[in-house]
Amino acid sequence: MNRRRRVLVLLICCISLLIVSLDNTIVNVALPSLGRDLHAPVSGLQWTIDAYTLTLASLLMLSGSTGDRIGRRRVFQIGLLVFTSASLLCSMAPTLEWLVTFRALQAIGGSMLNPVAMSIITNTFTDPRERAQAIGVWGGVVGISMALGPVVGGVLTDSVGWRSIFWINVPIGLAAVLLTWRFVPESKSEKPRRIDPIGQALVILLLATLTYGIIEGPGLGWTSGLTIGCFAVALFSLVALIWYEPRRDEPLIDVRFFRSAPFSGAAAIAVAGFAALGTFLFVNTLYLQDIRGLSALHAGLCMLPAALATLIFGPLSGRLVGARGPRMSLVTGGACMAVAGVLLAQITPTTPIPVLLAIYLVFGLGFAVVNPPITNTAVSGMPLSQAGVAAAVASTSRQVGQSLGVAIAGSVVASATDVSAFTRASHATWWIVAAYGLLVLVLALVSTSGWAMATAERTAARLTPYEPARSR
Repeated sequence: MNRRRRVLVLLICCISLLIVSLDNTIVNVALPSLGRDLHAPVSGLQWTIDAYTLTLASLLMLSGSTGDRIGRRRVFQIGLLVFTSASLLCSMAPTLEWLVTFRALQAIGGSMLNPVAMSIITNTFTDPRERAQAIGVWGGVVGISMALGPVVGGVLTDSVGWRSIFWINVPIGLAAVLLTWRFVPESKSEKPRRIDPIGQALVILLLATLTYGIIEGPGLGWTSGLTIGCFAVALFSLVALIWYEPRRDEPLIDVRFFRSAPFSGAAAIAVAGFAALGTFLFVNTLYLQDIRGLSALHAGLCMLPAALATLIFGPLSGRLVGARGPRMSLVTGGACMAVAGVLLAQITPTTPIPVLLAIYLVFGLGFAVVNPPITNTAVSGMPLSQAGVAAAVASTSRQVGQSLGVAIAGSVVASATDVSAFTRASHATWWIVAAYGLLVLVLALVSTSGWAMATAERTAARLTPYEPARSR
């Protein structure tokens, strides 16, 4: 392909990332309006977010390997059609239960987009320099979606209604399907990985029961049989996954990776950093609209400093990582998120808006510089043949973190029945955000140390190049 065609393929792939990323931020702003219309409690609002992020996290690696096996363009087009159709269904959902179901269906389509699109980009841009530039553009789209989401969501919710936030996916998705059919070439992996159905089922069971227990715990009671049973099943699934996966030649998750301190640190940083983001978006949406009485548009505009910080400082962090390594970005990001959490724990229903905007800017700066080095740290020291799988685990960790962040924060504020109770409960969530930031800072120092790099080298030596699978 000539350069013009390659750039067009990159833009098509970026469209898929934009609608998937935009969908998350745009829905957050509409939560209060959606909740009033569908008579949804706080737990219902949590499921509106987590049904999407959990399904996405569960299926990212499966969808990526499926694209390698049956054709990346084919899976990419199927994902676009499923995502677009589910978006239309979300806009027509008559009840909360149907909306949550359609959000999960959206995520099934979304899981076929980002990992497959990254494979398409990697296969299209064979020159290392061009590939690095293409991935940089790809990463910048996340910042664009964060900047556009709150504002676009606020405008649509205030002017047309919350259902309109799902309409915009339909024309964009259909256009992307046609452009993919016309311009994106088909490609497959010469040695696709085999599907691991038992490992996949255990991952889904682990994430679903853990999140259900956290979200429904306040309503059911933390000592109820169902809540304890959910946590017990989650623990069983984790133990079974750790026991079963090393016994496969091509596991869904190679547990040997976690012997590398940079890889384990990157996964934990992704969970903590995106848990902080999930908490920030979810709690602030309720605070600004339900407590401060702002409209959806004004609430979206208030979130703009954090979004613009992500848009501006994210690419700068990527350059810093390339020049100086990931430590400085990760430490700075963890410190900023911790400081923002402490400051947010002091806010009241009458805190001046300029003060809020300044705190949001600090949080946005922290998240902006943490996100780019996560994948770089995960693949640090890994054999080239395993870098794609390591990056996929890092992406999955991001979604898991955001799901858990919303689940935990929602459980903390779920019992609040008035302004003063919500204020007290929200303070607890902000202290949790400060803990997330502190955890990122500590993990950054540990996972980028000389000892950590030595563990990465030893792990790389144990990992053999990919070979065709043999069943056991």
